[in-house]
Amino acid sequence: MAKEQVVKLFRAAQMNPSLRDELNTAPDVDTFVKLAGERGYEFTTEEWQEVVRFSVEELKSHVSEIPGI
Repeated sequence: MAKEQVVKLFRAAQMNPSLRDELNTAPDVDTFVKLAGERGYEFTTEEWQEVVRFSVEELKSHVSEIPGI
């Protein structure tokens, strides 16, 4: 279920530039997950990594730049 939340968040971010901009302000994955949770998208850092197949160290791009989402 949480993995579905990751996908829903990325789809919402693609449709909503304001949401995407807010998420792109996150300096790290933990902050990103916290911001997502505050907006109703509940998932852990590990679940996020499984869906997007990136490690924490690889998160140097913006949400809109993550391929496959």
